[in-house]
Amino acid sequence: MAQPRSPQEVFLALVDGVAEGHWDELPGLYAEQTHVVHPFDPLRAAALRTRDELREHFRPTDAGPRLHRRAANITIHETTDPEVIVAEFEYQGTVAETGERFALPGIFVLRVRNGEIVSSRDYFDHVTAARIRGQLDALVAAVNADSATSY
Repeated sequence: MAQPRSPQEVFLALVDGVAEGHWDELPGLYAEQTHVVHPFDPLRAAALRTRDELREHFRPTDAGPRLHRRAANITIHETTDPEVIVAEFEYQGTVAETGERFALPGIFVLRVRNGEIVSSRDYFDHVTAARIRGQLDALVAAVNADSATSY
């Protein structure tokens, strides 16, 4: 019987899978019941709690530009808990339609048990992500609309 993937191996499979567009394979990196949050999401999206929710999250759309990217500048920090790593990285790439280059930094705090992600806190630069996808105006409008109804 094969040994389950280590937290580092799961993280690398995740970021490489995103970079290479292996959308159908990504949900399989997560436990059936998981807890994935994006604390810096300006729209404060709800946690993703199941593999089915992740399948929907990773579902590709034809909206927006095509991005050519790779995971780079990876630093993985082990913790005193063997299930938990903190991984710093960035996606570097270009927007296919314009040739614009980008660097999208991220930090993941992952808990991997038996080779599957059981929890993840994904810290991304959502403003840069929206800009490179041509969605910055829509993000600002959504944040403004949310702010108007939150108070």
